[in-house]
Amino acid sequence: MKQISILGCGWLGLPLAKALVEKNIKVKGSTTSVEKLSILENEGIQAFLLALDSESAPDALPAFFEGSGTLIIAIPPKLRGKNKDYSGANSNSFVKKIANLLPLLEQSSIQNLLFISSTAVYGDANATVDEDTKPIPVTESGKQLLAIENLLMENSHFKTTILRFGGLIGKDRHPARFLAGKENADNPEAPINLIHQDDCIGIIIKILETNTWGEILNAVTPYHPTREQYYTQKAVELNLVPPTFNHTNPSTGKTILSDKLIEMLDYTFTKTHL
Repeated sequence: MKQISILGCGWLGLPLAKALVEKNIKVKGSTTSVEKLSILENEGIQAFLLALDSESAPDALPAFFEGSGTLIIAIPPKLRGKNKDYSGANSNSFVKKIANLLPLLEQSSIQNLLFISSTAVYGDANATVDEDTKPIPVTESGKQLLAIENLLMENSHFKTTILRFGGLIGKDRHPARFLAGKENADNPEAPINLIHQDDCIGIIIKILETNTWGEILNAVTPYHPTREQYYTQKAVELNLVPPTFNHTNPSTGKTILSDKLIEMLDYTFTKTHL
């Protein structure tokens, strides 16, 4: 763990990079923003301006990979909606953007890769879900994430661990704000599947420290009250207008288990009531 490259120093990648620097680990970090380069450098992160493209790989990639044994890909696909045309010819194909990295990645010093994925790959399963559950994504984002998971796991030039996060929350990011004041919200009895930024970082560090590679892991806080219970309570705590829910239709929703992660990493979630 002498040096790590983090592709995507955004909401998750930047605080992760800072946590690693505090552990005296050299970190190379990428951003798509010129203005953010100085922010990274001021935190002791070697900064690279990298924007992935579906047609070609960025010129700075070899230097970004050089000397690192581990690559962490922490870039959200930024794709929304169900039943969109899923095509490799899609100019915004996240799959193609990641595929373009592979030739240079295969020639680099990278031996281990951590890909930040999402429980969106499980789609609309109305059941209890673990890593043995067959993913059936319904969103464009979920479909492309699953395709990238397979692409990386099948590559023998490095060992890949897939980390499927639930809904991400943190000090500056809470889903209760999106639902506040909403009327007739769906699925009042569906369970929540969230994880706090602090635990995201704690889990990643644990994976690095234990050399847990070649695995697929769900990362969701083992706390699953119903949507109505949770969002009503949080709205009150945050002095927001609580949402109202539609009880006309039966609720559907999955409960995502992180038992494998907890056991394999001996990890204890620190933010259990979110």
